[in-house]
Amino acid sequence: MIHSLFIINSACDVFIEKHWKSIISRSVCDYFFDQHRKAINPEDIPPVIATPHHYLISIYRCGLYFVAVCMTEVPPLFVIEFLHRVVDTFEDYFSECSENVVKDNYVVVYELLDEMLDNGFPLATESNILKELIKPPNILRTIANSVTGKSNVSATLPSGQLSNVPWRRSGVKYTNNEAYFDVIEEVDAIIDKGGSTVFAEIQGYIDCSIKLTGMPDLSLSFMNPRLFDDVSFHPCVRFKRWESERILSFIPPDGNFRLMSYHIGSQGIVAIPIYIRHMLALKETTTGSGRLEITVGPKQTLGRTIENVVIEVPMPKSVLNCTLIPNQGKHSFDPVSKVLTWEVGRIETTKLPNIKGTISLPVSTVVTDSNPVINVKFTINQLALSGLKVNRLDMYGEKYKPFKGVKYITKAGKFQVRM
Repeated sequence: MIHSLFIINSACDVFIEKHWKSIISRSVCDYFFDQHRKAINPEDIPPVIATPHHYLISIYRCGLYFVAVCMTEVPPLFVIEFLHRVVDTFEDYFSECSENVVKDNYVVVYELLDEMLDNGFPLATESNILKELIKPPNILRTIANSVTGKSNVSATLPSGQLSNVPWRRSGVKYTNNEAYFDVIEEVDAIIDKGGSTVFAEIQGYIDCSIKLTGMPDLSLSFMNPRLFDDVSFHPCVRFKRWESERILSFIPPDGNFRLMSYHIGSQGIVAIPIYIRHMLALKETTTGSGRLEITVGPKQTLGRTIENVVIEVPMPKSVLNCTLIPNQGKHSFDPVSKVLTWEVGRIETTKLPNIKGTISLPVSTVVTDSNPVINVKFTINQLALSGLKVNRLDMYGEKYKPFKGVKYITKAGKFQVRM
């Protein structure tokens, strides 16, 4: 299965390597570096790279590349899911996953990788189990371990490891019993020059924070479960119940976890919550200047406010500078990467955000580059764009009444507007 794991930073330096079987030389990463040099963006690197003797399967998260090396053919999504689970575990243990944080916690990182994979096969990937095996780092424990020579690894096997509910530890107790669900939807869309939708779909997921005493059995139902085109579940979900009744029935892990992911797009038209009016003129090169104007406004938001709006425009390489005046937010232009960034913030319907001005170009230069695309980021709170709504949450097996809450968030995924 997985022979080795290399963690690589944005400068293509391997700063952590872990081998579960035979040691594989770092030189195998040269094939990855070749693809890295060809790619414009980190996401453009092929997730699977076949070499004469190995397969390199990688993900890019938190500014780092996680590259798994396999000697034989394996299901790529299986390895990719494991790599994402590794990053999620690091974030759960250290609050963030960055090069400095990983370097500061070398010992715990290697202990976690030892437990998560056994002889190349995934073993313990649930956060609850890992936290019973390996205590999360803190200052006092680090000092005590350095003085006594002990490690963070527990000498006893976690209580849930051998049960039929391995994702939940036994004996969980809370003073306040709470169950929170975040329904988060990311809109992927391509809008053409005239404002028509070329492509649109929604990638959604439900993240949970469950703090319940004992061994509760939960049932979550939706008002309109037929919306889902494709779904994937946490192992705790009873799939047969979902197939027959479209109800999520599960014994939840303790703490934070992703209950399900879903895809919406093929059945109907996805509503676009934001519009961009734009004007770009790069042909006035005899005077050495062009014109740019962008206006942003809400479209189909059901009265909700669009927040955290950021506009990014990768300008043609011939552009020297941008002299622009926004009526809201702040903007910057990177003369090296040629990327114009406008941090709009919150969109008020009474005064739509607008930015306009001139673009500096070399005199008498023919602009051969195609028109750029506008990359849009935004957040809409208390709105699930697909119309998905949670109907009710029922709990069985325990007698107390928990506090329950559901929050809806819509965000931009890969949202592009062609100019």
